[in-house]
Amino acid sequence: MVDGGAPTGPPVAADMDPRRIHAALSLLADRRWRTLGELVRETGAPRRSVESLLAGLSLEHAGGDRFRLTPEQGAEIAESLRTGYRPLDPADPVGHLLPEYTAVVERVAGLIERAPRARHVLDHVSATPETVVRRALLLGARFWLPGTRLLCVGDHDLTSLAVGLVHPGVQTTVVDVDERILAYIDECAAELGLDVRTRWADLRLGLPASAVEYADLAVTDPPYTPEGVGLFVARAVQGLRDQGQGRVLLAYGASDRTPMLALKVQQALQDLNLVSEAVYPDFNSYFGAEAIGSRADLYVLRPTGKSLPAAAARADRFATAIYTQGPQAVEARTAEGASPNVADLHPDVLVGDWPKQVLPQVPRVRLTTWLAKPYAARVRHAAVALPPGLEGALVRVLLATRAEHVRVFLSEAPGDLADEAASLAAVYELTRRGSVVEAVRTPSGTADETQRIVRAILDRAHGKVANVWRDALLDAHAGLTKRQARAIVADAAPWARDVTLVELPLHRLRDLPAAVRASLDLVTAAPAG
Repeated sequence: MVDGGAPTGPPVAADMDPRRIHAALSLLADRRWRTLGELVRETGAPRRSVESLLAGLSLEHAGGDRFRLTPEQGAEIAESLRTGYRPLDPADPVGHLLPEYTAVVERVAGLIERAPRARHVLDHVSATPETVVRRALLLGARFWLPGTRLLCVGDHDLTSLAVGLVHPGVQTTVVDVDERILAYIDECAAELGLDVRTRWADLRLGLPASAVEYADLAVTDPPYTPEGVGLFVARAVQGLRDQGQGRVLLAYGASDRTPMLALKVQQALQDLNLVSEAVYPDFNSYFGAEAIGSRADLYVLRPTGKSLPAAAARADRFATAIYTQGPQAVEARTAEGASPNVADLHPDVLVGDWPKQVLPQVPRVRLTTWLAKPYAARVRHAAVALPPGLEGALVRVLLATRAEHVRVFLSEAPGDLADEAASLAAVYELTRRGSVVEAVRTPSGTADETQRIVRAILDRAHGKVANVWRDALLDAHAGLTKRQARAIVADAAPWARDVTLVELPLHRLRDLPAAVRASLDLVTAAPAG
C-alpha cells in the first residue's frame, strides 16, 4: 500500500537534528523493510521526530509495523544524498578501541541479560553492553587509572563490573537504592574476582558515610529530570576526595523536542558550579528510551572551588519526586492526607516531615540527620514519617533508632515485610496495621553467643561494622588480641570494612548471623594470644 504521493524535495522534520535526518534518510534509501524502533535506535532521533519525518514520506507497509520507501521516493532520496546530503557522525573518542574488547563486550552482555529486571519507577533503562564497555575505555583513555577509586552513583547499567573487567586495578564503590542490583553486583564481583563493593543509599537522604570524599572519579546515569540530575551529580561531587583533580562523568539525554528541559538540566549543573570539560554527543545507547532516541550524551564535569559547598547546600533541598514515572515522578501530585494518629504512643521524638499541628511540643529531627548520627537524648518511644518513595529506608531508620517502641507511618500499606523482619529479627519484632509499621525492641539477654554478637552489632548502627564486631569478639574472648579479632572479622566478612550498618545492603544484613558464626569458628581455631 502506498500512502500519498512522492514529495518534490527531501523531507525535513522541523524539530529534528539535521545530522539525524541525514542518518535516517541514509538508512531509508536502501529500501529495506524497517520498523520505527529500529530507526530510533540507529539514528538516535526521538521517536516523535522520526514519526514526523515519516509522515512526509511515501511508504509501503508490510505485516506488523514494518515499512519501506516506495521505489520513486527511494530513488529521489538516494539522489538527494548523492548530490547534497551527507551523513554526519559525532566524534567517538574510543570507538576505535572497541574491537580489541569483543570478549569483554560479550561477557558484559551476559551480565546485563541476567541482571534484575528494570524498575520503571526508578527510571531504569539498560545501556547496551557496548556503551558500558566504552565508558570503561573512556576512563582509561582520559585518566590515569592505576590505584584509582571510582564511585558509581547508581549502577543499574553495571558500569562497575565493566570497569573492573577492563581495568582490574580500579577500586569501585557502588551506591544504589535498588537492593536487587546491589545483591547482583556483589554476586558477580565475587565470581569475577573484581574489587567492587556495594552500599545502600537513597540519595535523597544523603551519601553513605563510607562514600563521602572517597573517589577520584564518579560516574552517574541518573533520572533525566533537573531534580534527578542535580541530586545525583551533587552526591557525586560529595564523593570526590580531591575537588581539584576529581571528575564526574554524567550520562544525560534529552529529546530534540524538549530543549527547555535540557536547559533546566544544564542550569542545575551550573548551579553546582561545575565546568563542562567535554560533552560527547550520543555516547550512550540504550535498550528502550525511544522518547530521547535511545541515546544520551556523556558529560565530563570538572568541579571548581565552589562546587562542594554548592552540592552540600543544594542536595538536601531536593524533594522526594525526582523521577519521570510513577508515584515519585516530578509531575505527581501529593494528596493532603489526615494527620497520623500518634498521640497514644507518647513519642519522645518525631522523625521526618510532620505537620506543624501534630504534637508541637515534641522535638523533631530530619530523616537525614537521624540516619547520619546517633540521637543525643534517650528515646523510649519514637514516631517516624516516611514520605512516598522512601519505603526502602525503613530498615535503616529502625536500626538508627535505639528505642523500645517505634511507629513508622508509610504513605501506603507495605507489601510483604519478610525480608525486613528477617534482617531485624535479632533486635525488633515487626507488625503492621494498614500503612503503619510497629517495631518493638526485643530483650537483649540471650545465651547464644552468635545472637549476642549480632545484637551488639545491630545496637550500634552508626558505628563501623568491623570495629563493633571486633570489640564484641574481644569482650566475649578475653585471650583474643585486638589484631587477631580484626583479622578474624576481615576473613569472615571482608565486606564489613569501613561500612556502617545503615549503609549495608539488605542481603549483607541477612548474611550477618552466618558470618558471625563463621568468625566464632575462626576464634576457636586462633592460637592463644
